[in-house]
Amino acid sequence: MVMFIRAEIERLGGEYRFETRVEGFDMDGEGTERRLRGLRLSTGETLPAERVILAVGHSARDTFEMLRDAQVEMDAKPFSIGVRIEHPQSVIDVARFGASAGHEMLGAADYKLVHHASNGRAVYSFCMCPGGQVVAATSEEGQVVTNGMSQYSRAERNANSGIVVEVKPELDFPDDVLGGVAFQRKWEKAAFVAGGSNYNAPAQRVGDFLAGRPSTSLGAVVPSYQPGVTPTDLTQCLPAFVTDAIREALPQFERKLRGFSMEDAVMTGVETRTSSPIRLRRDRDGQSPTLRGLFPAGEGAGYAGGILSAGIDGIRAAEWLAASL
Repeated sequence: MVMFIRAEIERLGGEYRFETRVEGFDMDGEGTERRLRGLRLSTGETLPAERVILAVGHSARDTFEMLRDAQVEMDAKPFSIGVRIEHPQSVIDVARFGASAGHEMLGAADYKLVHHASNGRAVYSFCMCPGGQVVAATSEEGQVVTNGMSQYSRAERNANSGIVVEVKPELDFPDDVLGGVAFQRKWEKAAFVAGGSNYNAPAQRVGDFLAGRPSTSLGAVVPSYQPGVTPTDLTQCLPAFVTDAIREALPQFERKLRGFSMEDAVMTGVETRTSSPIRLRRDRDGQSPTLRGLFPAGEGAGYAGGILSAGIDGIRAAEWLAASL
């Protein structure tokens, strides 16, 4: 599908620039009168442009730094961090479907869970992947980041989901608009070290985590993360407010889904890229208030939380741009 979309864009006159990065802007005017005139590219070329939809991903950290240096207004935004938890899919099926578990018309069961912890943080399941796998998602050297996915068949042996805790900029990095990026990097680097500094991910059995002891081996649940996991203590690579909140939440989730806090369930760290750590400000016409002609959009700009909402926001940005012509 992506190949056909690209072909249609090119047929209509669009152009793709692979291995090319926007490194700065050509602008004129000052303050709220600054206007975009062009994009400076990593190839050394300047691309004339008076209207640009900026639709970067939530991990475009080099672009976030460039935007800050260009004095494009932005704010630190809440996001969440935590772990990926894996159970046998059969355990989740029975917890959700009871005696009907395994029926071909039901498929693999999913779930949504939330708990408001006593430390004031929300703990919730995120991007639950029935019959899926935990995947590597780092974008920088010397760091470990996890994510999850399911194939169309949802036929893998394990169910997995993020179990994440909200991060609050006003509490956790109040004085730095890009403090969320530094916060993510700190724990991603710690996860790399805890995993053995070889891109294995740190992992811990739920039973050990609840008992407050490191894992030295794994049990019946075989983790799906590649290249592999290292049994350890996840408190080495997550802040205390996160591990405390998850430790409180797991027994509550057990009350909703029997087997959720089973001893051999595996938690793999760290999940840090739930959403963008910044939001680029935009006016009612969709443009940056400090760089007219720039239309921030989608997940990296802080206005979406997944594929569908990012697509919808992209449509809005296109409508705003068309209205400005």
